Amino acid sequence: MPSDISLFSVNAILILSTDDSSRILAKYYSVPHPPAGASPNATNYPGANPYPSLKDQKAFEKGLLEKTAKQTSDIILYDNRVVVFKMESDVMLYVVGGVDENEILLYNVVLALRDSLNLLLKSTDKRTIIENYDLVSLAIDEIVDDGIVLETDPVAIASRVSRPPVQDITAVKGIDLSEQGIMNAWEFGKMKLSEKLRQGL
Repeated sequence: MPSDISLFSVNAILILSTDDSSRILAKYYSVPHPPAGASPNATNYPGANPYPSLKDQKAFEKGLLEKTAKQTSDIILYDNRVVVFKMESDVMLYVVGGVDENEILLYNVVLALRDSLNLLLKSTDKRTIIENYDLVSLAIDEIVDDGIVLETDPVAIASRVSRPPVQDITAVKGIDLSEQGIMNAWEFGKMKLSEKLRQGL
């Protein structure tokens, strides 16, 4: 049983391209407030970012892609980290946690990421992810915040992230947001409120 139990379960979420080994999206997490007495560059406490520099991150990602390219399972131990991953089209989705982390929790995170991206984008490939980078980034933020898992239901994640329906956008375009338009709306609201109040008396 690990002695340092922490909510900070996820060290990183990565989306890497399998065809050219490039980074599409990478979020490395560290606790917002390190424990008292920890040095600024320490990486040995729960929730610490194990790869603080870009050079370390790139080396980790390159080795991770090479290791997982030949794997048949979805969970591996790499560089003293538990890594769960899913391959979708020409991209690999990774969730990285500490060596003592619960693999089932991390696996649920990678499944939530995969399924919510499928709901949002219909096709999870490199080009679609790059074209919808905002939605992908928002979906990841809905799933994990500062390394803490918040949500694993893909439908809930997709509903919070998705764009408003087109019919709502056209309805908003007809609203007059000039100063006079806002004053007219205010006067109309006041008139309706006074009518309601008079009817109540």
